[in-house]
Amino acid sequence: MIRQTEERDIADVLRIYEVARGFMRASDNPSQWADGYPSEGTVRADIARAVGYVLEGAAGQIYATFALIPGDDPTYGYIEDGVWRDLSPYATIHRAASDGARHGVFRAMLAFARKRWDHLRADTHADNAPMRRCLEDNGFVRRGTIYVRGRSPRLAYEWSK
Repeated sequence: MIRQTEERDIADVLRIYEVARGFMRASDNPSQWADGYPSEGTVRADIARAVGYVLEGAAGQIYATFALIPGDDPTYGYIEDGVWRDLSPYATIHRAASDGARHGVFRAMLAFARKRWDHLRADTHADNAPMRRCLEDNGFVRRGTIYVRGRSPRLAYEWSK
């Protein structure tokens, strides 16, 4: 089941992010999500904006999280070495992470997002081969490079019906 993140979920979400950071380091992605990002403040902001979601098992255990943020993302306003193909309204998938307990997590997140939006965007660090593969295997097309916090480059992806 996918539901909105609640205050009671914060410890689980932070645990999942810690596992995901460890997975990134083990997968030759040493610089993405450095310095404790995403932080508790980020999780709380996602809850306040009603854009944070958790994947919860039948017994109530939370095993994955993501943000689905509707509307224009300011970091997507400028794209280098490419162009957005679809200029219709979109939602952005951010901070997708799993504790590794289940398979097919990203597909479940996408199914949820695609029921709500016909146009999605996402970005990831160039060193994040597992996420690049997830995006590309699920119909996202790389469109170029965007820049986030402190001009850090990210590969930008897009999917639309």
